[in-house]
Amino acid sequence: MSKYRNDLPQLDNRLFLTDGGLETTLVFHDGLNLPCFAAFDLLKDEAGFQRLRDYFAQYAGIAVSQGAGMVLEAPTWRANPDWAAKLGYDAAALADANRKAIGLLLEIRNEFETATSPMVISGNLGPRGDGYVADTKMTAKQARDYHTPQIRTFAGTDADMVSAFTINYTEEGIGIIQAAREANMPVTISFTLETDGRLPSGDTLAEAIRRVDAETDGYAAYYMINCAHPTHFEDVLRNAGAWHVRIRGLRANASRRSHAELDEATELDAGNPAELGAEYRSLLSMLPNVSVVGGCCGTDHRHIEAIGRACLLHPQPLTSRQRHPATV
Repeated sequence: MSKYRNDLPQLDNRLFLTDGGLETTLVFHDGLNLPCFAAFDLLKDEAGFQRLRDYFAQYAGIAVSQGAGMVLEAPTWRANPDWAAKLGYDAAALADANRKAIGLLLEIRNEFETATSPMVISGNLGPRGDGYVADTKMTAKQARDYHTPQIRTFAGTDADMVSAFTINYTEEGIGIIQAAREANMPVTISFTLETDGRLPSGDTLAEAIRRVDAETDGYAAYYMINCAHPTHFEDVLRNAGAWHVRIRGLRANASRRSHAELDEATELDAGNPAELGAEYRSLLSMLPNVSVVGGCCGTDHRHIEAIGRACLLHPQPLTSRQRHPATV
């Protein structure tokens, strides 16, 4: 049975960490071949399962040492039908992989969770297409239908919520939320942003959050920003309207490079962990509701340690649980 599905603790006034750039860590630090950037494929054998277990255990240990909570994101960003088909998975095998990923996180929670470090298990979803390019869009209904099988699989496990990352146009976010609502699963949507602070679709962050909330009755538990460096979107947040209170999570890139530059890179740009931590701390003054912090491309345990330390030192307390209407 899910432990937190009806009462997500990251909506209260405490800091939660999450992991860094799983796929970039596996490829650039571990030297693994990761076709389609599909980390879930490692679950097919014991060696891969253990590598993922070691990865999440390291981050859970950081959360416990800092007295922070932890959102454990399943390694299932690519575990949706189109991407999995490229790796030879049929529907049954894909569902098994998604369930096995949640089982892995349950092991981590059972080992590491403490009273001061609650651990939320999230079924992770990625986009149907490229997270950097909004060139092939679905309607909201098509997105709902496409993502429903994975969300229903997570709903049948002990996952507490689902989280969709690198979403780059509003219709896909709307469809995912509709599917999550039908499955009675809490959901968060995390938008990819470009160097100008806009979604790859061209929408502003404000437009995206307002539209998705308006068309889903504000069902999402909260929104996140990921796959962009803080310098890419900090100007968007200065003097932002009331919509910014819906943002509760940040997973920034280590690099200041654009997505096009990152696509062409043959070496990892890990940036500066301490500097990134300071930038997160600065962002908290503009995003008072943020309670979940982690990393995206190029980040690893060093960045998360630095981000956690910096955010825990932030002088302003995080705001307590509240629901925000779709009219923000």
